Amino acid sequence: MKVFIVHPENPNKREISQIVDLLNDGGIGIIPTDSVYAIATLMSNKDGIDRICKVTGKTEKKAKLSLLCKDLKAVADHTLPYGNHIFKSMKRYLPGPYTFILNANNSVTKYFKNNKKEIGIRIPDNNIVLELLALLDGPLISTSLQSDEEFDGASVDIETIQEKFINSVEFVIDGSMKEAFETTVLDCTSGEIHLVRQGKGEVA
Repeated sequence: MKVFIVHPENPNKREISQIVDLLNDGGIGIIPTDSVYAIATLMSNKDGIDRICKVTGKTEKKAKLSLLCKDLKAVADHTLPYGNHIFKSMKRYLPGPYTFILNANNSVTKYFKNNKKEIGIRIPDNNIVLELLALLDGPLISTSLQSDEEFDGASVDIETIQEKFINSVEFVIDGSMKEAFETTVLDCTSGEIHLVRQGKGEVA
């Protein structure tokens, strides 16, 4: 397992390139976001998705997997059409600690065993993740290191994370996170926007 200590505001280009290579080679790893540390792989990496579920002890159906996209165009490339009011809401809140649940198109569903119809969409306000996404050919698929049970203040202690996942992932990014939060979840699958969970992100 490779450990990268990456500056959260000004990521080193060489380290970002090395992480991109690991992801392109089918790797999975621990990444910082603007809410919690997450485990991620390329969306197109079916084996990586299986590994993420196994490592976290979550079934694919219950893993609450989210697509990490670089911008709103990338979001539209992987979802069914949605209304202008939803687009305006995403434009207002993203990048940020929000998860928009949208109807996925075939570019997403074909990589899942359970014919997944919906997908959480995130554009994290995190320079490390955005730098990775800028160089990757597609989105990342990820899930929080938090258990499926009630949020208990997921660990941001990188040494604890390294010890737990030392034999399970190809890399860990130390992004100097100080605190963990839940994202605010907005379900848009019906065509309307419904608040599912109030997290770090405020909703006006």
